[in-house]
Amino acid sequence: MEAPNVVLPDAKVFSKRATRLRELVQQVPPLDEFLAFMARVVQAQHQVLNEREPAWKPASDAFDQALKHGMPPLGFQALRRDVQWSEDLRAMLDAIELHVGERQRPLLKALRQMDQDGLDALAEDVLEANPGTETTRPLLPLVAAALQISWLRLAMSLPRPPEKPTGEARALCPCCGAPPVASVIHNERHRAGVRYLHCSLCATEWHLERIKCSVCDSPGKLIYLSLDDEQGKPFLPVQAEACGECHSYLKIMQREVHGRADPVADDLATLALDLLLAEEGEYGRSGYNPLLIAGD
Repeated sequence: MEAPNVVLPDAKVFSKRATRLRELVQQVPPLDEFLAFMARVVQAQHQVLNEREPAWKPASDAFDQALKHGMPPLGFQALRRDVQWSEDLRAMLDAIELHVGERQRPLLKALRQMDQDGLDALAEDVLEANPGTETTRPLLPLVAAALQISWLRLAMSLPRPPEKPTGEARALCPCCGAPPVASVIHNERHRAGVRYLHCSLCATEWHLERIKCSVCDSPGKLIYLSLDDEQGKPFLPVQAEACGECHSYLKIMQREVHGRADPVADDLATLALDLLLAEEGEYGRSGYNPLLIAGD
């Protein structure tokens, strides 16, 4: 059986991610409080996705033309004003209200008190990968989590996957046009050893050949960097694929090494690798994780 070019998400994405985050709480003590909070947020994403029925649903044939002509059917630029993501945000805040500490409660309160224009401005920052201001930046990951619920739900509703993107769009999600958070090498029977980029917004995955830079498409000058333990072995199944041609890097999650490795969760747990590469200054991060939005 040939590996599919594009794989739409299913309803278990958030549940599996929350499980992985809870595992990582034990494995990465310096980030345990942060990862535990993100595990609660992602568990709330799962709850809202499976329990809430949105008031707005696209017509059954709404995306036929986009699919036919190879355009992203769920392009965030086109749908950002139609998707009622703020209702998913409110439901998600309700779900985590009793499970957060005093440090996070002001964030929930600020979002609850914000009007729709203010929320839309935050969503704009998330979707355009803008870091916001010092005041709004802590709110952006929660807004991003709500946007992920809305777009993942839409991706699940598509009648079929779109075509694999090519050319300059090869590193943008074929469903929604968002950039990848990371890539994943799978261990499932029908796509074992095959690499996919994982969308930062709707969780769609699309095939990208191994040993090839996701940014400049160069097949050479690639090196693989990781965080090693005392025995010199990677302590998490994550590598940074760094390109000597364009000087960018994208993380790769190795499910061949750990079957539950998750592109979002394991990315958050390997922030030390990002900090190390940023300090060295040779390679710039190309992956975008909206659950962690850093300043300039």
